[in-house]
Amino acid sequence: MSEDENVPSSGRHTPDGHVLPVRIYFEDTDFSGVVYHASYVRFMERGRTEYVRLLGVMHAALDAGEAGEPMAFAVHRLEIEFRRPARIDDVVEVVTKPREIRGARIILDQQIRRGSTVLVSAVVTVVLVTKDGRPCRIPDSLAERFAAAPQ
Repeated sequence: MSEDENVPSSGRHTPDGHVLPVRIYFEDTDFSGVVYHASYVRFMERGRTEYVRLLGVMHAALDAGEAGEPMAFAVHRLEIEFRRPARIDDVVEVVTKPREIRGARIILDQQIRRGSTVLVSAVVTVVLVTKDGRPCRIPDSLAERFAAAPQ
């Protein structure tokens, strides 16, 4: 087994946006085997994290002050629509696509799909904040990475 095989997938950039496959496990479901609504929020968080990871933006480096002072992304607003359920053992895709990057905020469109069927859609606004919770403008070095991402 090569070293790369031990590294979890960060997904891939596609014309539809960043795509991260996720398998549904028992822990993600309620008593009926249907994905519990809060699990979708966790899946979308993973999708956003892996999206920025593939852009070369590491959360630990932001926290350590790589781009100036220590900072982190925080969810400011989440609008979510549940359309269809996912079930145990399904493999779904979390699709993340930036809609707008301005000032301290990034607005992202996210979907969770099974094949071509959209199960959940969301609009997520994240804000870059300092350690004390104040919004801060996205540094040019980070904005350039987002701008260079495949759209």
